[in-house]
Amino acid sequence: MLMKARDDAGKPGTPPEAAAQSSGPGSSKMEREGQRPTQPVYQIQNRGMGASASSSAVDPMVGQSKLLPPEKMKHSIKLVDDQMNWCDSAMEYLRDQTDMLVVGVIGLQGTGKSTIMSLLSANTSEEDQRSYVFRAQTQEIKERGGNQSTGIDFFITQERVIFLDTQPMLSPSILDHLINNDRKLPPEYNLPHTYVEMQIYCFMMLLIAAFLFTVCHVVIVVQDWFTDLNLYRFLQTAEMLKPSTPSASHDSTGSSGSDDGAEYYPHIVFLQNKARRDDFCPRNLKNMHMVVDKLMAHSHLKYKGTLSMLDCNIFPGLGHDYLAPEVNMFLLPVQENDGEDNLTKAGSGTYPLFSLLPGYRGHPSFSTMVSKLRSQILAMPRCQLSHTILTEKNWFHYAARIWDGVKKSSALSEYSRLLC
Repeated sequence: MLMKARDDAGKPGTPPEAAAQSSGPGSSKMEREGQRPTQPVYQIQNRGMGASASSSAVDPMVGQSKLLPPEKMKHSIKLVDDQMNWCDSAMEYLRDQTDMLVVGVIGLQGTGKSTIMSLLSANTSEEDQRSYVFRAQTQEIKERGGNQSTGIDFFITQERVIFLDTQPMLSPSILDHLINNDRKLPPEYNLPHTYVEMQIYCFMMLLIAAFLFTVCHVVIVVQDWFTDLNLYRFLQTAEMLKPSTPSASHDSTGSSGSDDGAEYYPHIVFLQNKARRDDFCPRNLKNMHMVVDKLMAHSHLKYKGTLSMLDCNIFPGLGHDYLAPEVNMFLLPVQENDGEDNLTKAGSGTYPLFSLLPGYRGHPSFSTMVSKLRSQILAMPRCQLSHTILTEKNWFHYAARIWDGVKKSSALSEYSRLLC
């Protein structure tokens, strides 16, 4: 809309002759060739306010600050520290908008959880791992059998996708740290040959998994070999201990959040990292899908129907009916250097043309597979985590309340004692 000042004819006290002169053809030409009107300042007003609020002017600087893009994160920060305490530093990166996706990850130690989360969020396989947003294991930590991640790490992209990296499940290094190095236990529990540390460690593991099942849209379960039955037992135990979805009105009777269809469960993706060439064989792939489908048959987690390797053109000769019980499973090959891979030729025969061809791998390159996985993850349905629509800031407060409630759960501590 272009707004201009009122003509002299519209002003009171102007003689008609002056108004007639100003309304001649010369004036219209000046209107067409005159100066461009000043650019209007667009103001942002809150919805749901009354007439008095809508009529009041908003500071243009405040409106422009709301239109600025959100601050870009350069590295991950702590959402939960190593002592299982909630951190509020992530609040400054969140906005009042609802179009978001929350992706969490769990897995055993050394399976590549932090590396995969960095590749899905902000980094590429060609970059140095020391610049990844989620710190991966260094060579020194690998040699002494330690773990890199502790607690829960937080990172949000410019596309408003929240990634949560967690400490390893069933990790002997964390248990060793609790037994030998942690001095925050009560004095009566500091005996070296008690099982209190193991109970506390099982409590911490189930605490993180039950939390992710409540506040995430997608939970990635990373493995580097097929398969560990203890991990599936752990997933089933964490599912039983998942907090119920809060109802829309806690005061109303009969609205406990436990009705049919009201309970929330996330999408589960089983990611086979460091897969070998034999794992990409269609027969072996079908057997892996059948095993996972039987192990998760009684689970309420959404473990099939939302991710498919057949839709990524990885197996162009296979139909969609080949993997009848197709679960949410994706295979990532071993990460290799593309420069070194190009040096691996098909053979040193007598034909020079064949010697220049790259060697057969049986699957696309690692970077191509990561790109396909990212597309599948970002295209997953974003169901409501609660009975009310949550913004990013509301999600943060909701997650903090869920974390505090899970930590105080007596049933969780009892199950952790039985699990140990």
